Amino acid sequence: MTAKIVLATRNPGKLAELRRILAPYDVELVGLDEVPDAGEIAETGATFAENAMIKAREVARVSGLVAIADDSGLTIDALNGMPGVLSARWSGRHGDDSANLELVLGQIADVPDGRRGAAFVCAAAAAAPDGREVVVEQELTGSLLREGRGTNGFGYDPIFVPDGESRTTAEMAPEEKDAISHRGKAFRALAPLLSDLLG
Repeated sequence: MTAKIVLATRNPGKLAELRRILAPYDVELVGLDEVPDAGEIAETGATFAENAMIKAREVARVSGLVAIADDSGLTIDALNGMPGVLSARWSGRHGDDSANLELVLGQIADVPDGRRGAAFVCAAAAAAPDGREVVVEQELTGSLLREGRGTNGFGYDPIFVPDGESRTTAEMAPEEKDAISHRGKAFRALAPLLSDLLG
């Protein structure tokens, strides 16, 4: 029997991405649009793992279903790991991708090419209504360009080149990016653990 799981997002792009990643598993993934009681959830944690678990716990509580959530962002070596958990609102406005990108590029403009290391980090959490929970964290390491390239993806994808690649993650096909991405790796690591929460 297919198990229904709620992904704690209203972002259709993220829902589509996760449906692709979890396709091999016998789950039906729905978003928050199908959970009318789910309000905005404040991400008050200091780490990706804390924020992911805050969202998963709350959605499991209001939906009565197993819920999964992630928190992810960009950590830049030259900025001591920032923007980190503040990645989506680094410019002061949540989800303003172009403003966030421009601010980061300005902040590291003087950093030489050899020291522009960065990583996309993702914590993926799952919580059951009875309190059982699990969280995993994965990353994709790479370096940052001086200007954006590519139109796929979102966020900081246009300036991020994974180690061993010449293309940015915004120049990759969705399936290529899923195969190596921090989110893809985190949810593939989480997927086999879901059966324990669904049982």
